[in-house]
Amino acid sequence: MTTYNLKVCHLYGNLLNTYGDNGNLLILEYYAKQLGINFITEIVSIHEELEADNYDLIFIGGGQDYEQVIVSKDIQTKKQQLTDYIESDGVMLAICGGFQLLGEYYIGANGEKIQGIHALPHYTLSQDNNRFIGDVEIVNEEFGETYYGFENHNGITFLGENEKPLGIVKNGFGNNGKDKGEGVLYKNVIGSYFHGPLLSKNKNLALRIINMITEKKYNKQFDLSDLN
Repeated sequence: MTTYNLKVCHLYGNLLNTYGDNGNLLILEYYAKQLGINFITEIVSIHEELEADNYDLIFIGGGQDYEQVIVSKDIQTKKQQLTDYIESDGVMLAICGGFQLLGEYYIGANGEKIQGIHALPHYTLSQDNNRFIGDVEIVNEEFGETYYGFENHNGITFLGENEKPLGIVKNGFGNNGKDKGEGVLYKNVIGSYFHGPLLSKNKNLALRIINMITEKKYNKQFDLSDLN
């Protein structure tokens, strides 16, 4: 009988946890246990080496400006590991500030240009005296799925070449309030501005992420229809 293990790197988990983003891992663990999958989480933070190939999922959440600036400096030491992981189809979930840091750069609330790791080609500007706040609904037409959540972000993100949005906005603002896109899909990377956390209202996406991992690691797709 095959033993299934899912090992997660919670990148900067002690620093980036705005609006309960850590709950995404609790939800994934809940469903994994129902499937008989061992779910193991390790935090890798500042001044710690990342060996990305040791993990089946890398998760990075969002944070306040102070913590994100700290992380933005340290994550440069992990840039090559993360880029190689992404390009080799590693599964990754990035929320808000974590989503921004995978890109080229973002502009902080004080106007400072903060470098991302350039693993993905999106970039993020800052709004003047405004935030996108409220309930949000998006549709992923490729998957035939609707996702619900809550957004609260000053940043406005514009996707780049070979990136597509996680979904098309039906209600709310999304990445920038202009092009109707929310989040990002690139290879096996999912990025989003959904807080709350993202997976709390979106069982279908949580289960999709689990199957992305098990398909890559074990060539195994689980029947998820009976999970609670």
